[in-house]
Amino acid sequence: MSSEFASNLLENAVNELSRLPGVGRKTALRLALHILRRDIGEGVALGQAIIDLRRGIKYCRLCHNISETELCQVCADAGRDTSVICVVENVKDVMSFENTRQFTGLYHVLGGLVSPVDGIGPDMLEIDSLVARVAAGGIKEVIIALSPTMDGETTAYYIYRRLRDYDVNISQLARGVAVGNEIEYTDEITLGRSLLNRTPFGTN
Repeated sequence: MSSEFASNLLENAVNELSRLPGVGRKTALRLALHILRRDIGEGVALGQAIIDLRRGIKYCRLCHNISETELCQVCADAGRDTSVICVVENVKDVMSFENTRQFTGLYHVLGGLVSPVDGIGPDMLEIDSLVARVAAGGIKEVIIALSPTMDGETTAYYIYRRLRDYDVNISQLARGVAVGNEIEYTDEITLGRSLLNRTPFGTN
């Protein structure tokens, strides 16, 4: 047999697992063998959970956060402050800010950052829909809460330019988040303080 594996089924499983970010072929093999050692019911439950996740998860029509319904739990919460929008890069950042329990407004998930090197332009992100939310009225403040990396700063400035002519306050996180760090890797206390001590855009 020309394959490095004793089973085509095992090889297929390793190939698929190794497509996951941060999972090399050695790790994929360990995971596949672990699944084989467990009760078959656990393997079936894992497979079904992945299928349910892929088929059941949608994106909120308003903020683009993940959701099982047309509106995500945050946007559907009548207790949130609908006049404040926190702009974040991805869904993981929404989770990070929610864990701080310091923010009671709404979110807007861009789905990435402007990155000329990677061929990602503003038109590939949810920036037009953000502008449309602001243009519709009722928004008093937009908090640009992007990681202070080169791509994050480029995206933040582009958003600022798109929104500066509207009657809305544009702020950014205080620099409790170190330059070069990503939001998802910042501890909750630092992130919460950066949110509470936010400043007008361009002042730090």
